[in-house]
Amino acid sequence: MKFPSIEWEEVKSLYERFVSLMRAGVDAKLLNGEFATRDLVKRVADVVWNSLTRSYYKDRAHLQSVYSFLTGNKLDCFGVAFAVTAACQVLSKRDVHLALSEDHAWVVFGKDGTDTAEVTWHGKGNEDKRGRSVGDGVSARSWLYVAGKPVVCTRMMELAALVSSINPTLTPTIDVHEVAQMQHRLLWLLYDSGHLDAYPMALGNLGDLDEYMRISNCSESTEDTLILEENGSKPLRPDSAALYVQAIRSARTYYDDRHVYPYTFQGGYYHRHKMYKEAFNAWACAGDVIRHYNYSRDDEEIYKEFAEIANELIPQLMKAESSGHSARSILKDPECFASLLRFYDGICKWEEGSQTPILHIGWAKPLVSTISKFDAEVRAQVHIICSPDNEEPETPEEKKETDTEDTHVQKNNDQWNNNSDNTEMSVREQLTAAVNSRPRVTLYSHKMAALKPLLLAERLNTHALQLQLTAQSQLQRPQAPTKRRDDDDHTPVPTARAKRARRER
Repeated sequence: MKFPSIEWEEVKSLYERFVSLMRAGVDAKLLNGEFATRDLVKRVADVVWNSLTRSYYKDRAHLQSVYSFLTGNKLDCFGVAFAVTAACQVLSKRDVHLALSEDHAWVVFGKDGTDTAEVTWHGKGNEDKRGRSVGDGVSARSWLYVAGKPVVCTRMMELAALVSSINPTLTPTIDVHEVAQMQHRLLWLLYDSGHLDAYPMALGNLGDLDEYMRISNCSESTEDTLILEENGSKPLRPDSAALYVQAIRSARTYYDDRHVYPYTFQGGYYHRHKMYKEAFNAWACAGDVIRHYNYSRDDEEIYKEFAEIANELIPQLMKAESSGHSARSILKDPECFASLLRFYDGICKWEEGSQTPILHIGWAKPLVSTISKFDAEVRAQVHIICSPDNEEPETPEEKKETDTEDTHVQKNNDQWNNNSDNTEMSVREQLTAAVNSRPRVTLYSHKMAALKPLLLAERLNTHALQLQLTAQSQLQRPQAPTKRRDDDDHTPVPTARAKRARRER
């Protein structure tokens, strides 16, 4: 594919229009001082917002760039935040940078870059939030604000964000292959220069794109984008699986493991390759992350992600596994059952303290059906420990095990998700070796902890399981909740873009 070209005069003309628009719309008094102020950021956001066409569908593709703003007066949610950042830059306020969660965007500014401001909408639109700090969202434990651990972009990471947000979709069912190729090549250029190291979402997108390109036999088209090493040799590029691992490591290193999508990227990859045991573990890790948050209406995208995993992918793979009689079936593996419990425990904990319930009957039936496929002897091998903030008493032995559970789980996750450090053992071999010791799982949610006797019963009472899963009585937190211990610790063919990356932020 010939890389597209553009005339410099066209770029220059658009740039001059953008600068003129911003300077004309912002009072010179707001430009005093070395650093941007909240009033300035809000004013710039208002200029961008008021320049947009009022009657257009804001979730359309290809509305994320300054080009779409200048030529069509249209931007999506991410595009507005990007345009505000660019506008502040042309106004010589270089302390303003783009901040990205997994489904939202805002800006940071000020001398130390610690001030935050909403500049765009989310979901159905929140115009009145422009200029306000994102602190309320962080305090409300909303996933939308990733516990105050967003990707705060450098200038090159802002470029990476723009590239990562490219949408090759032409129609709901057709992708433009050439656009996907261009995005793939640009992301590799940014990767080779180190600009994706602290950007988990972009690493996951690159992993999905790379897998798509390999299936499409287009990997050779990226050879001319390689940046040679100092000795003239070509750098070794990781495959998709390694990119997903790198995304997870990035989230843990830079963002206190508060990002969910790195694990769902990895789980989707394992599921596509029928590595179901590994997929269960990746999804369980996603559940471990989401339990740190409280569910709200703003969490629609991640809700749909978990709903697809719980109500479509897991039932499908369980059906496929139960149709055979393999001795290596995940149905005979207690570690898989433990991962299933971790996954649902995270969702139940996410539900606690929230105004809106999650686990309605549409969730409960698939879960109960999945649990019923594990034999009693398999379920009995899992040592279930309940969180201290539940009222179930613990023996001294259980308490000791509970105190070390987070370390135990984190250690296992590090082993399972770190291919480069475990070259002698495959992921499956590591997981199988872990089964030799009795698997343990800590249940942090009230709902799942209350299910412990039912989960370990020789004969499952499916009706009782469904009733307790859908009960609303335990949605509210106790009057005097104890501090969460973990808060102290810091086979479809893939398309060009994963579903979660297609959504317009």
